[in-house]
Amino acid sequence: MATSDPVRRVVAYLGSTKNIAGCALALLGLGAHFLGLAGSLWPVVVAGLYGVGALLAPPERVRLTVSVSAETEAEARRLAADLDALLARAARVHRFPADVLERLEALGEVLRGVLARAEVLTSSPDHLHIVSQTIRDYLPASLEAYANLPRTYALTRREAARRSAHEELLAQLDLLDGKIREVEEAVHRGDEQALRDQGRFLRDRFGRSSLDL
Repeated sequence: MATSDPVRRVVAYLGSTKNIAGCALALLGLGAHFLGLAGSLWPVVVAGLYGVGALLAPPERVRLTVSVSAETEAEARRLAADLDALLARAARVHRFPADVLERLEALGEVLRGVLARAEVLTSSPDHLHIVSQTIRDYLPASLEAYANLPRTYALTRREAARRSAHEELLAQLDLLDGKIREVEEAVHRGDEQALRDQGRFLRDRFGRSSLDL
């Protein structure tokens, strides 16, 4: 059951700066009561101090932006789940030849490796877009078009010099694999550059050594 708006507002207020400041001053009032300084009107003193604290507390900062890295990591997890679901569905169709399934699995491994480096994709939205489109658009569209053909037709039907549907699907998978491997290469170049930067730092810090690359 979804939490109602009044309950959410109450929960939000309990963790707010105003409530925390009010409670802090109210505790001072309670302390004064226990020390015998507040007299018989101590409940009024405590309530008044709470009100003063709540009124004087600075307003809550409004935060509307989402952390880019956090959002990218969340999207990478969603894409990985979508990829696993797509490959599982493809394996259950029983219309794809063994060579297609092998290339799908190889492409899936490359995609998983890229998605595991969400921190790199954060600085490269173009690469994230390519990966996203491959998993959610390009790859399923190619697989669906092939799966909707009769198996014998897909494997053998050929017009003039044109490729069969089976050969066409393999060609499309090769194109996608090549593009994703370009993204993978960019990720590895970033890792290599980070290693070289670390080497320069260590040489500056400790002097030249066999750490030179």
